[in-house]
Amino acid sequence: MSAARSVRVRLLAIALLPTLVLLPLLLGVTILRWNSKFDAALISKVNGDLTIAHQYLERLLENTGERMAALSGSARYRDAVEPQARTPAVLRDLLEEQRQALGFDFLYLVDEQGRIAATARDMASGVPRADWPIIQGALEGRPSTAIDIFESADLAVFSPALVERARVELVPTPNAVPTDRDEETRGMVIHSAGPARLADGRQGALVGGLLLNQNLEFIDTINDLVYREASLPEGSQGTATLFVDDVRVSTNVRLFEGRRALGTRVSAIVRAAVLDKGRTWLDSAFVVNDWYISAYEPVTDSYGNRVGMLYVGFLEAPFTQAKHETLITILLAFLAITAVSVPVFLRWAGSVFLPLERMTGTIARVESGDLGARTGVRQARDEIGRVAIHLDNLLDQLQARDAKLRAWNDELNIRVEERTRELELANRQLEATTRQLIMSEKLAAIGEITAGVAHEINNPIAVMQGNLEVIRAVMGDKAREAGTEFRLLDEQIHRISQIVTRLLQFAKPEEYAGYVERHAPDDVITDCLPLVQHLLNRSRVSVERRQQAQRMVLMNRTELQQVLVNLIVNALHAMPDGGRLTLATRDTEMEGRSGLTITVADTGIGMSAETLRKAFDPFFTTKRREGTGLGLSITRKLIDRQGGKIMVESEPGKGTAFMIWLPEAD
Repeated sequence: MSAARSVRVRLLAIALLPTLVLLPLLLGVTILRWNSKFDAALISKVNGDLTIAHQYLERLLENTGERMAALSGSARYRDAVEPQARTPAVLRDLLEEQRQALGFDFLYLVDEQGRIAATARDMASGVPRADWPIIQGALEGRPSTAIDIFESADLAVFSPALVERARVELVPTPNAVPTDRDEETRGMVIHSAGPARLADGRQGALVGGLLLNQNLEFIDTINDLVYREASLPEGSQGTATLFVDDVRVSTNVRLFEGRRALGTRVSAIVRAAVLDKGRTWLDSAFVVNDWYISAYEPVTDSYGNRVGMLYVGFLEAPFTQAKHETLITILLAFLAITAVSVPVFLRWAGSVFLPLERMTGTIARVESGDLGARTGVRQARDEIGRVAIHLDNLLDQLQARDAKLRAWNDELNIRVEERTRELELANRQLEATTRQLIMSEKLAAIGEITAGVAHEINNPIAVMQGNLEVIRAVMGDKAREAGTEFRLLDEQIHRISQIVTRLLQFAKPEEYAGYVERHAPDDVITDCLPLVQHLLNRSRVSVERRQQAQRMVLMNRTELQQVLVNLIVNALHAMPDGGRLTLATRDTEMEGRSGLTITVADTGIGMSAETLRKAFDPFFTTKRREGTGLGLSITRKLIDRQGGKIMVESEPGKGTAFMIWLPEAD
């Protein structure tokens, strides 16, 4: 018993080890790898988003420089600085016009000493700085554009309005570096300068700038470029931000509905990585009030200093939720598979244990002296079953030899015992032969009885069917009130008839190997229409009949009905908004053979050339959940089997026509 238990334990371990140990380990490794790949895909996406935003900013700087160079080299500018210009206001008007056209907040002309030669509009107070690297480069003949940080005093030179636009009140932000400041007054400006000739021929510089603080059009354009509609899953939200130092001065991140998170600050860990170390941040980060998959890169000014950051990102919560739902689905699927498979494995293992235990018990009984003990296994389903049967055979041989030995010990009765065994063997053979003959006679009798019973049942069925028709005729129009009951009776009678037919096929298969009949195709079409009447009643489809065929076809009526019903149902499905169904027959010739053509045409949606090529492919369907894709494939096989052909013509929006050609019945 202990050995059997040992085998049982080992077999159970072999059966359950893959499901309960190896599969969970493999599943865990796969989930970990999938999780890392999923996170890497998100980081890759946000990195691509940051690349788009960076390219937009670089392109904006490049376009600003190109338009500044175009202005300084334009004929209108040269005419405006000519000494013979009619009034000094000409240059001022030109600069103001171009400032508005270029979207600059200021535009002015300086000479080599940095003195103002002309300006688009009057300075508010003081003189702008002339020591900017881009201005020095322009005076030396090199046009350049860069991001520069203007102090409040620098902005006040041009306009108090720019000072107000640059001023952003700081909002206390969790995880940000502590600060005692209440507001950010510095402005981030797209600063551009290009070489320009003055009226006296000296070298000057044309300088313009666009303040990005609270420039919502600029930041919204970036957001629209990076996160176009439907680029993120439902529930996620793309954001973009421009920072001066670590303060949001232009953003579409929301503190709450209707208010942007201007004045909030970036977390300390991001600030240290991007502003202090100059690295690009690609990771999850807490942004204002939620976690975002974020990308930050430093923004440098014309001096090469890191003065701010450009940020893009999207909400992490929808992706985390999707990840958790996927993991839960996988876990539930694993538990369901385990719950279903483990009992099956145990049952299979039991089928192995039982023969082994029987063999063990049988051997123990034989050892105790019971030579007639057997395992009782009659059918070998596997190797162990064959071993059990072989053991029984060996025990039979052992028992027979033991009997012989016992017989040899009794010399007086040896011949009697031999004769007795021969007679017993002959008797068993005779009994076996007799049983076989009796069984053969029984089977033949059962076949005759089955055929007789089936024929006898057909008579009451015919009487019942005829009486139903009589009842319908007697009731007249009132029969419609019990139409459902009559239909059910017809269906059940037909069911009994089919069962009887199958009994006859079983009893006398040689007489029911399948048969074909001569049919007028128009009669078959007439029989098919009631089968699809329920579909016609629910649609706005009119039926047009054209009965021109005089010839008959030789085909199984049920198969022909199956072909026509399938084509009619397809035609009705192709006309969801109504239309016309045409059923036509006509005598035709094909390849020198006489026959007829049955046409099923509709005015429905039609089929494209690609769909037309695949129409008869098995399992191809345009009905999605409603179809199996086997109807037309089976239809063609049935027609081909009769030596016919099926053809189709279709045009999108105009309808489809199926033509069935069948040879004439001899």
